[in-house]
Amino acid sequence: MLDIGSIIDGKYKILNVIGKGGMSVVYQAVNERANKQWAIKEIRKDGMQNYEVVRQNLIAETDMLKKLNHPNLPSIIDVIDRDGTFLIVMDYIEGRPLSDVLKASGAQSQEEVIEWAKQLCDVLGYLHSRTPAIIYRDMKPSNVMLKPDGNVALIDFGTAREFKSSSVEDTKCLGTIGYAAPEQYGGHGQTDARTDIYCLGATMYHLVTGHNPAMPPYEMYPIRQWNPLLSSGLEEIILKCTQQNPNDRYQSCAELLYALDNVAYLEEGSKKSQRTKWRLFISSAAITVAAAIAAVGFNVAASSQKSNTYQGLIDSAKALTAVSDESRDAESKAKRIDYCKKAIELDPHNTEAYKVLLQTYYSTGSGDDSFDINDSELDYQNEFSQFREITSQYLETDSDDYKTSKFADEIYLDIGESLYLLCDMLEAKNVATSWLKKAADYCSESNKERAELLYLSCQNYAKVNMEAQVNAKGELQKVDYLKYWYDLNNLQKLSMEDMAKRRNILIPVMTTKNCIGQIHKEMTFFRDNGVGKAEMIEFINELEQDIAKIEEMVKSAQQSGFYNQKIRDDLNDTKNNILRVKDNIEEVYSSSNVKE
Repeated sequence: MLDIGSIIDGKYKILNVIGKGGMSVVYQAVNERANKQWAIKEIRKDGMQNYEVVRQNLIAETDMLKKLNHPNLPSIIDVIDRDGTFLIVMDYIEGRPLSDVLKASGAQSQEEVIEWAKQLCDVLGYLHSRTPAIIYRDMKPSNVMLKPDGNVALIDFGTAREFKSSSVEDTKCLGTIGYAAPEQYGGHGQTDARTDIYCLGATMYHLVTGHNPAMPPYEMYPIRQWNPLLSSGLEEIILKCTQQNPNDRYQSCAELLYALDNVAYLEEGSKKSQRTKWRLFISSAAITVAAAIAAVGFNVAASSQKSNTYQGLIDSAKALTAVSDESRDAESKAKRIDYCKKAIELDPHNTEAYKVLLQTYYSTGSGDDSFDINDSELDYQNEFSQFREITSQYLETDSDDYKTSKFADEIYLDIGESLYLLCDMLEAKNVATSWLKKAADYCSESNKERAELLYLSCQNYAKVNMEAQVNAKGELQKVDYLKYWYDLNNLQKLSMEDMAKRRNILIPVMTTKNCIGQIHKEMTFFRDNGVGKAEMIEFINELEQDIAKIEEMVKSAQQSGFYNQKIRDDLNDTKNNILRVKDNIEEVYSSSNVKE
């Protein structure tokens, strides 16, 4: 052990021992020059058979913590690796572990437990959002410090690990019996974010009931069996957290946090009670000026609650997109749609819910926010009909509230791109035209050129496929194929620039496919309207180079988790179409009077 009063590394003076474990001792220390207190964790080699293994784990732990920055986590300041001992200097967190609080006063109030759980949800969600995700795996009262200000901090990262999607199961059992999830025991699967949710549920159970799940009866009963006065809503939350099957738990900390924020609404009859309270308040506010003044404060609180509820619905919808392939099944998709629908009804002027809803059906985006693309074009039509049914009463009105650059940039342009690029059905192109017109009219300058090109190209596509349209005078309005040719060239250039800027793969994939498809279909008309053979070949060569660039981006994207079979198939189709176009060029341009 370190001597009290000794100076470590020339600057840390040991004041006293503040904790002991099986392998370590924790000291309170001070840097007298900086007048700052620290905690020093000492792990000694003496009597330890596997010290080198422990040492390597500690190095991994400290390297992990050094990258983190969260108010509910201690910061690692220094690591001192000496002969026979390993010292970690970290923030000194004043307070006491919740295990000591339980020993001193037994079960804690459910209001405090819920507040602590929300803070722990926030810090676990932060850990899970790292790249790669960090799974804590040892949530329990003794690893949570209650600070004098009433907030909590998570300590001891000895069992944390970085999530590896390629791993089928953990190599060894780590965690604390009673709090550890079933998958933490060897051979029962890999630990992930849902493992931490189980451990947090077990911790809430202990805190609110005073019964340690690691002690007899070694089982977590519904909390109201211990105390009938406890909340049925909190009981429901803890039961869901501690399900044996990870699929039956909350699938993310965001989803759990939303439940904790709205625990009152899980109570039986609570919604009816809330409506009654609202009516009584409004009635009384109409009677006196004093009540009207109070209503101002109520409206502020209601606005805050509305914002929190809206964000909770969005977080819950997003949370369901991050759970492996299960996020794409019908039940999960229906839940996402329901969350988005409720959020839109709550605040139709906020664009976030529309974006998540659109991504739920299909997305031209890339990265973790995008979904696998359906194979059936009819699916696009059906899904857009569903999207339109939910949103038309807001987005398709004449209200100026929705004629803004924010809606145009984030919603109208995405809808138009999705319908235009993902679906070859003519009806979809016609619908896309109306959305792209709104985008071109209202979007910001940064998106205006792309929106206008997409709008014009979509118009031309419809004209080409209909061959001719009747204008308002009843005259045939022929397609300007030369203009259409340059629109295709410009749109392809913009899509590649967009890929480089936003790492957006899908748009250039579909734009390139569309370009070569239109060339293959309309080459004779392009020729007859002034597109020369050399110009045609040059553009086709550029498309081949663009495909090579896209394939390089796809390789990188595969490591980020948004590579899928649809993109691969589309690239192969496009390359095959290029070969067909090359075979046709000589035949199409063989006439002696054709412009070379």
